[in-house]
Amino acid sequence: MENTEASNALTGNLLVAQSGGPTVVINSSVAGVITEAGKHGEIEEIYGGLNGIYGILNEELIDINEEKAKTIEELKHTPAAALGTCRYKINFKNDHEQAARDMDRLFQVFEAHNIRFFFYAGGNDSQDTSHKIHEEAVKRGYAMRVIGVPKTIDNDLPHTDHCPGYGSVVKYNATTVMEVGADVGSMATDDGSCCIIEVMGRAAGWIAAGTVAAKRDDDDPPHIILLPEIRLDEEAFLKKVQETVDRLNYCIVVTGEGVKNAAGEEIGADKSRLDAFGHAVLSGAADALKEMVQGKLNLKTRTVKLGYAQRAAAHYASATDVEEAFACGVAAVKAALEGKSGQMVKLVRLNNEPYQWGTALQPLEDIANVEHLIPRAWISVDGFMPNDNFVKYITPLIQGENPVPTENGLPKFAKLVKEKVEKQLPLRD
Repeated sequence: MENTEASNALTGNLLVAQSGGPTVVINSSVAGVITEAGKHGEIEEIYGGLNGIYGILNEELIDINEEKAKTIEELKHTPAAALGTCRYKINFKNDHEQAARDMDRLFQVFEAHNIRFFFYAGGNDSQDTSHKIHEEAVKRGYAMRVIGVPKTIDNDLPHTDHCPGYGSVVKYNATTVMEVGADVGSMATDDGSCCIIEVMGRAAGWIAAGTVAAKRDDDDPPHIILLPEIRLDEEAFLKKVQETVDRLNYCIVVTGEGVKNAAGEEIGADKSRLDAFGHAVLSGAADALKEMVQGKLNLKTRTVKLGYAQRAAAHYASATDVEEAFACGVAAVKAALEGKSGQMVKLVRLNNEPYQWGTALQPLEDIANVEHLIPRAWISVDGFMPNDNFVKYITPLIQGENPVPTENGLPKFAKLVKEKVEKQLPLRD
């Protein structure tokens, strides 16, 4: 359900928060929200929620009006989540009683601080949370506009052409593959060697696939890309590695952390450890592949895990990504002021060559808890490399640089003052 009549004027305070794993450009989206919100008198105060929904439940709000305009601008080249993030989930399915208490508490906080505009920047679970809050506001008759702002390096949100954060992680990862490839190739000997680079991506292989942008010629690395969407054929994989080493004396493999074996099991899963959502912690796809290659081919093999570096590399962000992320924040505020709620901003590709894009809205109920995977038609027949369809998709997203100011030779990032808003409620139970 949504309210689409702009004549239904609403005034009050705005709350923006971030959730899930950070990206290089999630702060750019927040900057877009804050910058646009400051232009409209209907929005009286602009607040930030510290550490997402978890912080809001504890009434941890900061006054954005106390931040300097320059600091807000600096968010556009600052990595991580400037407001803090969380992976807390309001889980009606598994713990209905706690979820109900959480929702009551949220609306106590909203009412205590006259929050009438709520923007949540995040991925699948965050959009699910936004959807639940929107539905609850309607159910309670509480006038509030809720708009989701897309974010995820995994690029797995449905209905949007791509997600803010994705272009930058691919730009950095593809560059790293080129650099590591040059290094390994320069040390190639008659004995040959293999290097396995592990990138993020549990169910969807968008990040791993994006490193195909590093290839200029057929023999350039990466030579093999393993995707979670394609179950690993161990025999075919080892044959491909050996053929590459026989020809070039080295082989660069990029693997998504969620690559699965023929039985559909994640080869890097540590089932003894679970994350906040009950998933086995992924900690060793590259290591498992290394054991496979060394054990079966007797080939010198090293691993590189890009880890947090890939989602925090502000020094080499895509200018296109930064611009689009900011625009999503702006579009979210405009949509709310037009009377929209229960929607997520999405990116729309209007033209590929030259690249043209815009924003639109999609109901949150269409987004929540749905994973968008790479189309099979975008992957080679043998499953080891994205094809030209994917290359055409990714190329516009990594264009341009976003210069980071420096201080004493190193990046200078934004630092929020984080002036706390006075609490109005008793401590959370």
